[in-house]
Amino acid sequence: MAETKTLEDLKDLAQSGDVAAASVEEGTLPEPKIDAQGRSYATGRRKNAIARVWIKPGSGKVTVNGREFEDYFARPVLRMVINQPFTATDRKDQFDVVCTVTGGGLSGQAGAVRHGISRALTTFEPALRPSLKAGGFLTRDSRAVERKKYGRAKARRSFQFSKR
Repeated sequence: MAETKTLEDLKDLAQSGDVAAASVEEGTLPEPKIDAQGRSYATGRRKNAIARVWIKPGSGKVTVNGREFEDYFARPVLRMVINQPFTATDRKDQFDVVCTVTGGGLSGQAGAVRHGISRALTTFEPALRPSLKAGGFLTRDSRAVERKKYGRAKARRSFQFSKR
């Protein structure tokens, strides 16, 4: 007959399995991908914006399309969005970022730069992946503007009804 197990036995199994899983995860971190200039590259996307991002160790300078990011992204909210991956990983002012952004508006471009920085951080330092994933920075936000349908004023809004 099958041996009955108590709840304590199952807890012991779960705890020993967690330790083994954690040791396996530590040993299987992927190699960092760093080019000859000491940079790591990633592409970020949001709405219709695409950002090509290079990061390297430095003083925290961020350049977007050849301009300082304070000039390019004038709104403080957009600058906060771009700095979120660094604050989540406690790497503020440790990396220089150079990126080129095309397409979309400023909000979409800021989201694309954030996505690109997060992906570049994981290729530069793979140990940061769990904290970035927990913050939701590695997920590409797939929301985009819905297309306009024929017979409609906008994507879903009907034309104003007129009785006469």
